[in-house]
Amino acid sequence: MRPLDGITIVALEHVIAAPFATRQLADLGARVIKIERPGDGDFARHYDERAKGMSSHFTWVNRSKESLTLDLKQDAALSILKKLLQTADIFVQNLAPGAAVRMGLSPEALQAINPQLIYCNLSGYGEDGPYRDKKAYDLLIQSEAVSSPLRALRMSRVKRVSRLRILRQVCIRIPTSWQHYCCARKLARVR
Repeated sequence: MRPLDGITIVALEHVIAAPFATRQLADLGARVIKIERPGDGDFARHYDERAKGMSSHFTWVNRSKESLTLDLKQDAALSILKKLLQTADIFVQNLAPGAAVRMGLSPEALQAINPQLIYCNLSGYGEDGPYRDKKAYDLLIQSEAVSSPLRALRMSRVKRVSRLRILRQVCIRIPTSWQHYCCARKLARVR
């Protein structure tokens, strides 16, 4: 038996942050239902065709998941999603800032249909602060996180070897997808 057997996660996710987080949870036994848009689905599906005609990136972060296509601009599709969420344990989304709320999928709206639902909103810059409305991707966050220490290194008179040692430490400590930790922490509090 795996630690998350019996847990159901419904995910509105794309690219890397949420798909990687929910893949980690699926690896721990959770049932993950990935909601995709009609037609092309998650645009990461088409990055390449190296994995038996499918995107290697997409197959890596979406293994062990179920997929359901819903056009969430249609009321009937939103009703289906809300029906799924009535019995789900966790809802994960990494849509553009404010998109879930505009669709009527705010934490408050979903708590009304399932008071036990854990709501995980993954955003690159958080829910408040000057960049809250910006979209973010993992590489963008990493480059921004490294740019300040690198600027400081460039301006310092530290020996080259020390600079490389410091740079290596900075790169090791930058989280590439820490969001799965947030979901697991919330789940641990409930259990």
